[in-house]
Amino acid sequence: MVFSSLLFLFRFLPVALLVYYAAPRRYRNGILFVASLIFYGWGEPVYILLLLFSTVVDFIHGKLVYRLKGGGNIVGAKLAVASSVVINLSLLCIFKYTDFLIGAWNAATGAGAPLLNLALPIGISFYTFQTMSYTIDVYRGKAGVQTSIVAFGAYVAMFPQLIAGPIVRYSTIAKELTERKETLACFSEGIVLFAAGLGKKVLFANQLGQIWDEIIHIAPDERSVLMVWIGVFAFGMQIYFDFSGYSDMAMGLGRMFGFHFPENFHYPYESKSITEFWRRWHISLGTWFKEYVYFPLGGSRCGRVLQFRNILIVWLLTGIWHGAGWNFLLWGLYFAVLLLAEKFFLHSLLEKCPSFIRWFYAMLAVYMGWVLFAFDDMGQGILYFRQLFGTAGISAVNTRTFYLFFTNLLLMAAAAIGATSLPASFCREHLQEKTLFILEPLFVCAVLLLSTAYLVNAGYNPFLYFRF
Repeated sequence: MVFSSLLFLFRFLPVALLVYYAAPRRYRNGILFVASLIFYGWGEPVYILLLLFSTVVDFIHGKLVYRLKGGGNIVGAKLAVASSVVINLSLLCIFKYTDFLIGAWNAATGAGAPLLNLALPIGISFYTFQTMSYTIDVYRGKAGVQTSIVAFGAYVAMFPQLIAGPIVRYSTIAKELTERKETLACFSEGIVLFAAGLGKKVLFANQLGQIWDEIIHIAPDERSVLMVWIGVFAFGMQIYFDFSGYSDMAMGLGRMFGFHFPENFHYPYESKSITEFWRRWHISLGTWFKEYVYFPLGGSRCGRVLQFRNILIVWLLTGIWHGAGWNFLLWGLYFAVLLLAEKFFLHSLLEKCPSFIRWFYAMLAVYMGWVLFAFDDMGQGILYFRQLFGTAGISAVNTRTFYLFFTNLLLMAAAAIGATSLPASFCREHLQEKTLFILEPLFVCAVLLLSTAYLVNAGYNPFLYFRF
């Protein structure tokens, strides 16, 4: 089940909200937990067992760590944390990376080891990181131990952010698990956030995805240089509106149930460096790697050589977190090199450049990264790079390019503006609170009506990050 489906919008969500608010407050975590299991199990019920296993494992490990550390057994507490990490990462590796490793072994040795062909459980990368961070934070003293398996289960399985984040650390919502207060103002804010995310997904991401899909399925020798640039622009905008749309919907749904999830995107396409871009894009993942990998390795406090190593490790892990493929590994390495270059010498040069030049450099680097990200087949990816820079023997422009450009010009222009802070800034600066009070319900209704109209004739439209 996905948020951008008629089943979710008009059946699951209204029923879940009705049952949740009709129940006494002490039962609401249980209702949220059960609703989340139904949501998750709708498409793949067998993997509910895996989700429940992760929940029980880290609930027990959290209590064990708390008891051992409270009793002065630091070594035992550390071993319990290590046990939690090993179990969580083992599950992630088995389901996500086993076939990739077998394939790499076969390619390197000529062996014919059979692939396991295990289906990737949706959301495993997200909920594994969440449950693992809980045990670590209990050891660090940054989170209190949870004594209710139902409350902890509601945290792990919470359907608003279970499938594709944001990665919510337990300490962020620990108090709200037991003491949250659902208010009309919070619920209204959640509706607006959800509508904004739904519009991003259905009205922008899905339409931009059709442009990208059309271009990559055109025979390579029938493309043009301008066409492939339109394609990579469409993909970059698609992945932004798709993932930030999901994050907005997750935050909105969280508000409806009384939770406040952290912001996951902050206008990343306004960035003027790669360092700034990764402070604005998928913020919860960057924060997770910084807290649980970069800082424990020593961060920037251990000399240049070790800092170089730490950044390289974090970004190689960031790459393979996104998927089991060489393109993701190279994508992570690509950004590691750019970040290291900015940190050690490029930053001072960029500071001397005009703002537009810095923005252009950052966006060009990001979009080249999206080409690496998009192609599992490295041969196709290399060909696309060559076509971008006119070295693959294709024309600069052709008739089909003009058709694609002019039929999608309005959509691409709206996407380019919508990906910036301009619309929000305009509303803040030029619209009074009374006006916004009237416009927000109209906005919600308009987005819901337009999105429903698109979804009536649409097929399954999963979020891109479901496969990560």
